[in-house]
Amino acid sequence: MSTVVDLKIPKFCKGQKVEFIGGLGTIIKYFHNSEYWSYLVEMEMGSEPEMGRISCETTILLFETDIIFP
Repeated sequence: MSTVVDLKIPKFCKGQKVEFIGGLGTIIKYFHNSEYWSYLVEMEMGSEPEMGRISCETTILLFETDIIFP
């Protein structure tokens, strides 16, 4: 039963800085699916690459298990 209770409350919140494989980012939005939480994370911009940037930021969808506190 503790698993069901844990799923009702997200581990991370909107605006929170988080870390994941591949970088750092900020939670933009989160969604509860039938068995897990998923998060839209806006990645932090690093230094500009030699070839320039295509856009200002990159937003990715991650599962709660893929995210840790920095």
